Amino acid sequence: MLTQTLHTAIIPTLDTPIANLDPLDFHLPASLEADRPPEAKNMARDDVRLMVSYRASDRVEHTAFRNLAEFLDPGDVVVINTSGTLKAALEVTRSDGTPLELHLSTRLPAELWIVEVRRPDETATKPFHGAVPGETLSLPGNATATLHTPYRSDQRHDKDEPIRLWIATLDLSEPVISYLDRYGKPIRYGYVPREWPLEYYQTVYATEPGSAEMPSAGRAFTPEVITRLISRGVHVVPLILHTGVASLEDHEPPYEEYYRVPLDTARQINLAAASGNRVIAVGTTVVRALETVVDKNGIVHPGEGWTHLVITPNRPLRAVNALLTGLHEPKATHLSMLEALAGRSHLETTYTEALEERYLWHEFGDLHLILP
Repeated sequence: MLTQTLHTAIIPTLDTPIANLDPLDFHLPASLEADRPPEAKNMARDDVRLMVSYRASDRVEHTAFRNLAEFLDPGDVVVINTSGTLKAALEVTRSDGTPLELHLSTRLPAELWIVEVRRPDETATKPFHGAVPGETLSLPGNATATLHTPYRSDQRHDKDEPIRLWIATLDLSEPVISYLDRYGKPIRYGYVPREWPLEYYQTVYATEPGSAEMPSAGRAFTPEVITRLISRGVHVVPLILHTGVASLEDHEPPYEEYYRVPLDTARQINLAAASGNRVIAVGTTVVRALETVVDKNGIVHPGEGWTHLVITPNRPLRAVNALLTGLHEPKATHLSMLEALAGRSHLETTYTEALEERYLWHEFGDLHLILP
């Protein structure tokens, strides 16, 4: 029986402390960092490459993403995150006139925000560690952001490390989404040397703005790909998880993110699992949302709130058995989630393959479908 659940606790708890995790490490050549959307190379979104791997045999196949439906079966369920990307980067100024950039990460209860302060760099921005508690930053349009306290300072691995994430409040002249539409721009990192319009950071199925950064595992979907899936008898069901900034540094505690899993989505997933079909999460954001609302018997419940769940190899996945994901940076905490699904050996095999085949990393890059 399905029950409505509400998860609002926002204190991260881990089976394995962040400091003790050992995510996969490897060398990522700069030439494999996707520096522009495929459309800028006269490609369609679904022309990016797709690596398909099978956990049981370590078999790996290579294809184009537009062929995704060929690898799924009638009755399988593909779960997508329909959160839309915000223009979450704002130009700000300190009281001494120093220009900086503020990245809005996660909207918390009581109108609080997790934010990141960054400084301009040659191509994009880098973390700025000189901010102080109580500091008020000037925003465009006579607005302000006040930094109240370092984020999760009580859970920092090294108390002497510089502060990067803050709890803040915003004093704006209009609702936050319309304000960001007027004054903001998409968050961009140094491997993307120029700015791109927001449309390049939106999935085709986005319905509700709220993510600081694009849930990028779904970027390659096109109406044609979705039509092929449905025609094959694959169910495509939505949920919401508003993503925060993706640039977590080593050993930083995870931050909470808002999610909402609808009743019908939970039902479709449970029916697929009971029938022996596969449940394919599109992105780590979908995994985090579903694993928040699944019980110990593997039953997914509808619910909403702020999840603090962190998936590690010590915490088995209960809601999903397949994953479509981008390629993650060396030692990224998302790799611990992939290891929880696929195991370290399979992860090493597939990432070696991706490097040898020169797959492209990051939000504009290629994709990896991990199947049982």
